[in-house]
Amino acid sequence: MAILEVKDLNYSIKNRLLYKDVAFNLYKGDKMGVVGQNGAGKSTLINILVGKVEHDQGSITWQKDARIGYLDQHAEIEKDVSIMEFLKLSFAPLFAAEQELNKVYEQMGVEMTDKLTEKAEELSNKLMYSGFYDLDSTINKIAAGLGIQKLGMDTLLSKISGGQRAKVILAKLLLEKPDVLMMDEPTNFLDKEHVDWLARYLNDFDGCYIIVSHDFTFLNNVTNCIIDIEFQNIKKYTGNFQQYLKLKEENRKNYEMQYEKQQKTITHLQEYYDKNHARASTAKSAQSKLKQMERMDVLPPAKDLPKPDFKFKSEYLRDGIILEVNDLLVGYDHVLLPPLKYTINAGEKIIITGFNGIGKSTMIKTLLGLIPKLGGEYKWTSDCKFGYFDQDLNWPNPNASAFDIIKDAFPKFDDVTARKYLAQCAVKGQIAMRPISTLSGGEQVKVKLCILMLTKCNVLVLDEVTNHIDEASKEVLKEQLIAWEGVILLITHEHSFYQGWSTKVIQINKK
Repeated sequence: MAILEVKDLNYSIKNRLLYKDVAFNLYKGDKMGVVGQNGAGKSTLINILVGKVEHDQGSITWQKDARIGYLDQHAEIEKDVSIMEFLKLSFAPLFAAEQELNKVYEQMGVEMTDKLTEKAEELSNKLMYSGFYDLDSTINKIAAGLGIQKLGMDTLLSKISGGQRAKVILAKLLLEKPDVLMMDEPTNFLDKEHVDWLARYLNDFDGCYIIVSHDFTFLNNVTNCIIDIEFQNIKKYTGNFQQYLKLKEENRKNYEMQYEKQQKTITHLQEYYDKNHARASTAKSAQSKLKQMERMDVLPPAKDLPKPDFKFKSEYLRDGIILEVNDLLVGYDHVLLPPLKYTINAGEKIIITGFNGIGKSTMIKTLLGLIPKLGGEYKWTSDCKFGYFDQDLNWPNPNASAFDIIKDAFPKFDDVTARKYLAQCAVKGQIAMRPISTLSGGEQVKVKLCILMLTKCNVLVLDEVTNHIDEASKEVLKEQLIAWEGVILLITHEHSFYQGWSTKVIQINKK
């Protein structure tokens, strides 16, 4: 029996069809990944399945009494509680049982009855066998695995960053141990060691789950089935991500062979008909060939997904040291890191690492002059021109379209030119005219990369640029960064993305 059954699902947004009569099932033991190009509807599907978005047609049936846990990284939470207090909310029913047991003990102090004794024994066993008396240890184990303990378990949620809060929300979800985990980009704010820990946790997880992720190494390690959203359809594949890619490629090749074979048959039949339908002796045979063609279920040609073509413009940069950092102190209201000291040379491709929330983004914002330094010195050479990708998808006007944003950033562009560059970044047609806030995370990233592509620079500063983009876009981006002749400062948690082409790693550590 399926834990989740989806039948004849249809959904459109802003006159754009995402799914047409799709169906798939989630069974016990399924560890399902969701893949598809940016804008295909991966996050929307999760929101529909958990009831946050209402679908147009079809049915979504969950197994009765199935406990569903949903990772909502943007959930509104009480920020004036500590991390430990928030994580203890995962066990609210057990704390309620403890309070009830204490009341029973108080009553037993006044009068002793069999009913009270039985109730006390029932509640006591519930707490004992649920691991209630080891909760602190259980919480600390999950918190350590996700790197939360380093923040201080007594730290208020209001004092930590949005990415750190996302990790705390993920920890709470794991502690709740639902039957089904629903997670959209759970690794976005995790460092490699914590991504590896989460992969081990999920492999040992007794329930099933559905995960959207653009971290394909992670997805490959934690899935045994994949659903692929493509051309308004959803197809389920058995196996992990690599096996899915192999099966999909085999299916595509088989389809192309069937299509070519059918096209040859149609060509042969059509040629026979054209030559023979006017002759009395062969007219009957020609009509038979025509009817054979008319009865055919003609296969359409295989569709090709739009692929971006990012081409960054590299300005001249003189050789030698282009940045000197001496005892630099960074932070907002207090210093986050010990004094920083390093140099960067022309042509270097630098990876900046360090656990999430340590201050990597703060450091590069300081180096770009977006926030003031708290001490020390840094100096760029005078011919440095910067292109900056900020990981936050915040827009001054969320109702502006991608087209409006490009026209505002480059006022000399006419409409055709603006659309041409957006299309080059795979933001085409009506997608380019919709409010930017309604686009998927990956589509919004492509708009930001379009701006970056059109910016004349020789130093690219990229903060988690791969977080939301699909596999094809990621490969194109990697190729362009490898070919880039200027300097790169890249913050990323995806080791597979930069492996083999980076020239230096700057490790950021706490005081």
